[in-house]
Amino acid sequence: MAKLLILGAGGHGKVVSEIARLMKQWEEIAFLDDREDISEVLGIPIAGKLADLPALRSEYEYAFVAIGSNTARLKWTEKLNQHAFKIPILMHPSSTVSGKSTIGEGTVIMAGAVINTDATVGRSCIINTASTIDHDCILQDGVHTSPGAHLGGTVKVGERTWVCIGATIINNINIGCDSVIAAGAVVTKDVPSNVLVAGVPAFIKD
Repeated sequence: MAKLLILGAGGHGKVVSEIARLMKQWEEIAFLDDREDISEVLGIPIAGKLADLPALRSEYEYAFVAIGSNTARLKWTEKLNQHAFKIPILMHPSSTVSGKSTIGEGTVIMAGAVINTDATVGRSCIINTASTIDHDCILQDGVHTSPGAHLGGTVKVGERTWVCIGATIINNINIGCDSVIAAGAVVTKDVPSNVLVAGVPAFIKD
């Protein structure tokens, strides 16, 4: 069995590492993290800092970016590709993912999440705890759906957009890139790029 390197040992990294352990596909897991005050997290060692990534390629075949920032996560995933790491898809055993869906490398699907048939989820996405992605949705690269967020059928979400905790998006909605859907928002009409929407129904905040 191969070894897995996880970039980022914060709260998100903890959850990612637990999912990786539950998948039982790696004989050894280690973190990279830039903090000086830790040497291990959840019993998993810190093997070095993020800048040490190239030097560790000979030891670790697989690597995964566990950084919450959508932009940073995509940037570091690209660096993994540049250094020829294999980038897995991590799925919690309690998640439900249709065999007719498509999931991109570097995406994590957390406990209780559901992805239904003919959904497409891009690279380096976070499908967080108990969030649901219904049929025919398209999530582009770097999207984060937070815990308890729900997307109806045929929703399209642009790159790096963050759907915050408990938000709901009705079916047949298009959402642009780099937008934020606030916690608890109910989205009933299309959302452009680079905006924050909040409320029930959701509206663009100044």
